[in-house]
Amino acid sequence: MASMTMRLRVKPNSRTTSLEQAEDGSWVARVRSPPVDGKANDELIALVAKHFGCRKAAIRITAGATGRIKRLRIDVG
Repeated sequence: MASMTMRLRVKPNSRTTSLEQAEDGSWVARVRSPPVDGKANDELIALVAKHFGCRKAAIRITAGATGRIKRLRIDVG
């Protein structure tokens, strides 16, 4: 099974939910949920899964679970 790693910056409490790639190759995710009790992380995982067309179980936060800059691992295939 192949995997891909992505680095992203999360902006919780946003008006809209979106996932965009920055010029430097990193990603910016805006989520509506507050960063309380893992709600923003759950919404982030759902957003990334929808964007890449994979299951939520295939996505793991490998670094930065409590910070705004995160590293995600996505298992493909």
